[in-house]
Amino acid sequence: GMDKKTHTAKTFSVYTIFSIWDTYRALHPLFTIIDPSMDEQFIQTFLKQYEQGGSLPVWELSANETNCMIGYHSASIIYDAFNKKLWGYNPDEAINAMEHSAKSKDAGPTAMREYGYVPSDKDDESVSKTLEYAYDDWCIAQMCKGMGRMEEYMYYIKLAQAYKNVYDPTTGFMRARANGAWYTPFDPYEVDANYTEANAWQYSYYVPQDVNGLIKLHG
Repeated sequence: GMDKKTHTAKTFSVYTIFSIWDTYRALHPLFTIIDPSMDEQFIQTFLKQYEQGGSLPVWELSANETNCMIGYHSASIIYDAFNKKLWGYNPDEAINAMEHSAKSKDAGPTAMREYGYVPSDKDDESVSKTLEYAYDDWCIAQMCKGMGRMEEYMYYIKLAQAYKNVYDPTTGFMRARANGAWYTPFDPYEVDANYTEANAWQYSYYVPQDVNGLIKLHG
């Protein structure tokens, strides 16, 4: 856990307030283009937080982890930089930290590995978590591939297909599952505890890692 001590870094600037669920999609990719060295320092900060606090940031506020919001999107930010050949951090340490997030003992990632999706009776925001974990696992898979770790690549690329396990072909939406059955009643317009600040209409297209697979599901 966090050691609550004050640390300094001599070789890079340490940043704070990583609202990652809000920034991984567009802001960090923008930084790789307009200020790549700053993005590398963000990642170095992530890795310091992993080293000193035990995990990559989820929603880090003033040097303290809040674990607010979902996913482990540090993986997305790191892979995006790695893919663009921004390597101003230790890629081996980075991939180990990313895998640590994926193998977290928290309810969501644990259920994801056990069932192939997050059941709504095991954790809240289960549909959103399933979809976002699947994307993050794809990012880990791609980074493993880029580093020649093919066995790990095979493991994570399978996990990246988990989105199919919450797709309901009868309605065409991504739906919550409880005890193996579809969660009812179902209204795709309803913002409920199965989705994160959204509804089924908004989340059912969140498969950035496999657009062709999503198209196939819809026919």
